[in-house]
Formats: sequence, C-alpha cells, structure tokens
Amino acid sequence: MNPYLLSVLLGIVEGLTEFLPVSSTAHLRLSEALLGIDLGNGYWKMYTIVIQLGAILCLPIYFRDRIWKFISTFPRGEKGDRTIFTHPLSLTMIAFVFTAGPAFLMTKIIGKHLESLYIIGTSLLIGGIVMWIVDVNYANRYRIDHMEEMSLGQAIWIGCCQILSAVFPGTSRSMSTIAAGQIAGMSRSAALEFSFFLSIPTMVAATCYDLLKSLRPSHGAPAAITPTQIDSQGWVLLGIGFVVSFFVAWASVAWFMNWVRKHGFVPFAIYRIVLGIAVLAWAMKGAAH
Repeated sequence: MNPYLLSVLLGIVEGLTEFLPVSSTAHLRLSEALLGIDLGNGYWKMYTIVIQLGAILCLPIYFRDRIWKFISTFPRGEKGDRTIFTHPLSLTMIAFVFTAGPAFLMTKIIGKHLESLYIIGTSLLIGGIVMWIVDVNYANRYRIDHMEEMSLGQAIWIGCCQILSAVFPGTSRSMSTIAAGQIAGMSRSAALEFSFFLSIPTMVAATCYDLLKSLRPSHGAPAAITPTQIDSQGWVLLGIGFVVSFFVAWASVAWFMNWVRKHGFVPFAIYRIVLGIAVLAWAMKGAAH
C-alpha cells in the first residue's frame, strides 16, 4: 500500500476511535496487523504515539470556552459553591492522579499484554457487555447532569476505574470513565464530558511517557528510534497522520457530544461485543495454524 495512503488511514482510525468508547489502542493494533505493519518497528511505535498526540490536541481547543470558564472561576466555581478540592479542574486532576499512580506501577503488565489479541478481544467483549448493562440500568437514575456538580468521591471512583483501560488494552479509557460515571449517578452527557476532560492529562502523560521510553529506554538499552534516523518521507508520514487524526478526532468529539444527548451507548456496546468475538476468533484461528 502507498505509505501516504497508509498514514491517512491510520490517522482516520486513531481520530475516530480515540474518544469513542471502542478503544483506539485495539483498533490501531488490529489495523497495523491487518495492514502488515511490523509492531516491533521503532518508527511505527513512534508514529502511533505522534498521531495520538494529534488527537489529544483537539480536546483543549474544542473545549476552550469551557476550560477558560473553569480557570476563571477557580476555586469557588461559577455558583460559588465549590472548593479547591471540588472544583471541576481539581476533580479532573485528582481522578488523573488515582489513575496515573497505579498505572505507572503496573507498566510491566501493560507492556506484556499490549499486543495480545486475546487480551484485546476479551477486553472489547467484556467491556461491551458491561457498558450495555450499565447504560440500560443507570441511564435514568442520574442525580448529576453537569460536571460542575460532581463530588470528590465520584472523581476518585472514576479515576480508579480508568486504571482498567491502562492495564488491559481494548477496555477503552472513555468506556471506563463513562460507565463509572453513570454508576456514580452522573447523566450520560456529564459522564462523557468528564471523560473528555480526564483524557487530556491522562493521554498527555501516557503518550509522553511512551515517547520517552521509545527515545530513552531504561537500563542502557538502545533507543528504538531517534529523530535523526527518520528520513524526509518518515517526517511527512508523521505530519500527515498527526493532522488527519486531529481533524477526524475533532469531528468525532463534536458528533459524539450531540449523539449522546439524544441516544445512548448501546450501539457502541454492541459494536464492541461483535468486534471482540471476531478478534478472539481471529486469535484462535492464528493459534491453530
């Protein structure tokens, strides 16, 4: 396949799936496997990190008005009923800390299972079932309809649940936070918005850490790749993937926000279940050969 077209396709996959509750990691790994990309190649590992950064960048720009409102009303909040511990910005960072700490300690487990089709397929399947059950049972039980009304306990709970997505590829960060938010009494739209806000520090930290590991491995091992090893075509491919993932992610976030206000998450749960079964069947077929 033409490498430029390949970069566009991977950018589209990343942009479409990063913030939907279907797992971008799973889709990128499956796309790379189907397209014959060497997952052990240092360049393609860096490429995956770069296009994730492109998707991340769309969030602070898309939510710039909301972010500015939160910053300008910190720490009392717009209604003056918040504290330094319960302001939306504080709750986002607290949830991030409860995710990042344990996830960092479990990086060896994450790396070990990152490319396992069995882990990815099982996570997609179980996550889909959980999401379906939660959405059907908690959609009309919410007490909180806006991020500004969240409590400290809810933020900690969501942060802890997001650990699952770091340890088990295919779980999906957004699926974990959305389902956890609904269980904690948040509406679909409130849970989704908090999922987006929590994605910003979580994804920045995760991708920067991955990039650092790629460029400066521990224990004196050689770097997987360095900038000087990337030729002109390689830089162009990185640029294409970055830009495509940014604009596709922007469109995906805008569409998803509108969709959730009118519909539920069940269609995404069904998609996860079907894809999870397909991946497990593929993995077992490959093992049989």
